[in-house]
Formats: sequence, C-alpha cells, structure tokens
Amino acid sequence: MTDRKTVLITGAGSGIGRALAIWAAGMGFDVIIAGRTAATLEQTVAACGDGQVRPVVADVTLAEGRAAICRAVGGSLDVLINNAGTLSVGRLCDMTDAELERMTATNLVAPMALTRDLLPALQAAKGRIANIGSVFGDIAYPFFAGYSATKFGLRGFSDAMRRELSGVGVGVTYIAPRATRTAAESAFRSLVEPMDMTLDSAEVVAAQAWDAILGDKRESFPKGKERFFVKVQRLFPSIVDKSVGAQARDPRTLAALDAPQHPQIPQPQ
Repeated sequence: MTDRKTVLITGAGSGIGRALAIWAAGMGFDVIIAGRTAATLEQTVAACGDGQVRPVVADVTLAEGRAAICRAVGGSLDVLINNAGTLSVGRLCDMTDAELERMTATNLVAPMALTRDLLPALQAAKGRIANIGSVFGDIAYPFFAGYSATKFGLRGFSDAMRRELSGVGVGVTYIAPRATRTAAESAFRSLVEPMDMTLDSAEVVAAQAWDAILGDKRESFPKGKERFFVKVQRLFPSIVDKSVGAQARDPRTLAALDAPQHPQIPQPQ
C-alpha cells in the first residue's frame, strides 16, 4: 500500500478480531483495535509483530466507550469492522433477560451506534463499513434464537446503510461466517455433531473477510454447503424448516441440550 490506510476493529482481543488485526497489520494498515480487556488487546498487538497497532480499552456497548474509540480514530477512517459479539445457546425458555439483552446490545445496538458515531470519519475517507454477521443471520437456527435474531438485524442494518450511504461514497460489506473455532465454541460444542455444523478457523474467516472488504463486495459467505443453504433459505424456506427442524428434534440434539448447561460466552474483546 502506498498510502497508509486506517482500520478500526472491535472485539479484537482474540478470535476473529485478532486474526483480522494480524491480516491488517501484515497488509500495511494502521490498525486500531478496541476491546474491553487491556491484557488481551496487548496480546493482539504482540501477535501483529512490527505492524502499526494501537489498542483502545473500551466497551462498545457504552457511550463513553464509543467516545473513546472515536477520539482514537480522529477525523478520518478507511475501514470500520464491527466484529465484537456475544453468544448464548439453549432453549429460549431457558434464556434470561440478561442474556437476551447482552446479545442485543453487543451484536446489534453497538455496531449501529458506533457506525453512526464514526460516519463523519468514514465519509471523510470515503471508507467502508464491514459488519461481521453469521450464516445464522440467514438460516435461523433452533437453540440459537436470540443470536440469530441479532444477526438477522445486523444483516438488515447492513442493507439499509448500503442504500442510505450510496450517494456519499461509503461502502458496506456484510460478512457471514459459519461457526468458528474461538472461545465461543465451548457454548455449543456438544451441538456440533448432532446439528452437522462445519467449523472454520478464525484465520480462514479473517482471510475471507479481508477478501470481501478489499474487493468492495456486498456480502460474503463461506465456501461450501452453507452458501447453498442460504440460497435455498431465501427462495424455499419451507425446505430449510423441514431439514433444520428435524435436526432440532433429533434425540442426540435434545440429549446435548439436556447435558450440563451451556455457558454464555462473549467473544473475547
């Protein structure tokens, strides 16, 4: 890159966020990473080697956290990656208000609010917004109801902002990885086999995400069966109802749900 560009990545303390930061540093971006925990952010900085990486300890669900991020960004931002997320798994009847509110605040409200706050900087650079969603934002999965709802919302927000910003030179990319091997995997590990999930590494997700961002793509889905199922879901949802409903009723799935409780796992930030 001849002119250094700046990227902000939320939820960059580990997992997908850390992998995104490592890729960005390797490509010569000035990288700003945001997260709640100083120690994990410093680990990400170290993992980025000699790259230009600045950590910002901030909670994106709080106004003061977003204000700290905006101060670090300044007047111009080339790429905003809304990556921070949290996950709770189980029957909806077992979900607490706190779990539902945490997923909504982190996965949906925070990226909307942070995007709003950073719009002037993005417009100044004619930059790009990248929202890290999920295949579950197209294919609503049983026992991931709250999480799916927030990712459906993030996909809708991405579409709306792409159209709203079409006249000001700011692009929007929606990235929908499948299940990923991160700390959050422990929340649904027992469901992987009975629900026939395929998991990618954080590094694979980051590579595909950057390919979509740098290619100015509208959206990005993983290679494989999930991409096909997303198309089927959009055209013939009743087919997916039958297939995924059968997985939900499978005795192996129900046994996994009735095992010791799945913890609520926020994506490390």
